[in-house]
Amino acid sequence: MSHKSLLTALNVLLACAALSSTGCIGFQQPTLGLLSFPIPVTPYLQDKKEDEFWIKERYDTVPILGPLSAGGPVVALDPPSDDEVLRALQRARPIEGGLPYLHETQWNNMRMVKEKIADYVDPPRFIPTIGPAQLHHAHYKCTIYFTEITNVGWPIPHQLKNEDAVEVIYIDHNHFHMVGNVDAGVNTNY
Repeated sequence: MSHKSLLTALNVLLACAALSSTGCIGFQQPTLGLLSFPIPVTPYLQDKKEDEFWIKERYDTVPILGPLSAGGPVVALDPPSDDEVLRALQRARPIEGGLPYLHETQWNNMRMVKEKIADYVDPPRFIPTIGPAQLHHAHYKCTIYFTEITNVGWPIPHQLKNEDAVEVIYIDHNHFHMVGNVDAGVNTNY
């Protein structure tokens, strides 16, 4: 056998071994077809989904606390955080989007004043998913003072500045308190 044909046979043998051992071609395992390629997602949609998850996880759930102590103070949980107030403001007056160098809005020098306007507890009732409970309401009035700057770049570039911008947001914090013996269903006799 000549040297050239031996070299060709060896190369074909190495190529067959390389193709059959990698698994990338799809001979040994099933493939997803077109779904195996990454699909680009715009940053806008990704950021929107992350914000929806953040709000659902942090602010849209109602916590269930232990029972209220007899004769003790009935005080609500913490007031709304600055992040919660800012997200509520952005839902009421969205500034996201904008067109760079054509129309942009900025909120600067923010100051937030949070006042509790109501704090009360409903009478006990049966809630299907948690049992007997009382709903505790806390209502807050959040006043936001800020400077709003709007940069307009077309047709005539100019800047609009509102140094006395004020927005009022009302935020409700609700949570449940269990009523009665919370551990009534637990069998402690072994």
